[in-house]
Order: sequence, then C-alpha cells, then structure tokens
Amino acid sequence: MTEYLLEARARVLHDLEARRMADASAVSALEDSLSQRGWWVSQWPDGAPFVVGLVAQDVQDALLDAGGRWPTCDSCPQSAEHTLGIEPELGEDPHWVCSESGMTVGPLGALSPDGTRHG
Repeated sequence: MTEYLLEARARVLHDLEARRMADASAVSALEDSLSQRGWWVSQWPDGAPFVVGLVAQDVQDALLDAGGRWPTCDSCPQSAEHTLGIEPELGEDPHWVCSESGMTVGPLGALSPDGTRHG
C-alpha cells in the first residue's frame, strides 16, 4: 500500500512543480490527502491502484477551495482559462484531460511547464 502512496506523492508533486504550483499550501494539501488516502487504502486494499488519481483530485479540490486552479490547460486553442481533469475518475492509469476539448494531455505525473503533450 505504501508504494501507491509514494507513487501518488511523486507524480502529483511533479505536476505541481511543472506548473509552478508547488508552494507550501499546495504541498500541505498533498500531504493531507496522502494521510487521508492512507486510511482509505487501509480500509479498502483493493482500491490501492486508484489512489494516485484520487490524490490528484484531492489536491485539485483543495486548491480550488483556496481560490486557485491547478492544473490549467495550456494545450488547446481555447482562449479562456480552464483546467485539466483526471480520467478515469476512479481507475488505474490516470491521465490529464482538457475540460473544454476533451483532449488527453498526458499521464498524471508527466505535465510539462510549457504545456506540450507527453505520454
């Protein structure tokens, strides 16, 4: 179970850093999510492969509650600022998808600072 939590931490932290959002409040939100999801996985061990995407969603929600958006989409021609979402919402191999165009931007943990597509 710990391996899934460590993977979640590494992948979400990478994407926070890639979009220059890895400040104290975002990292605190990440650590809070990992703590809560650790309990969740202990109650439902079969759900461990899903924890990576859930942690990203938790951090995204925490940042939104604090008035921020993460990650914003830099990969499509839409002019208005909009975010990326995680798909599948509860599943393995989570990836970022543009909320406007539906375009897959890349796997969770592979965002780039310049918005180019990866993965």
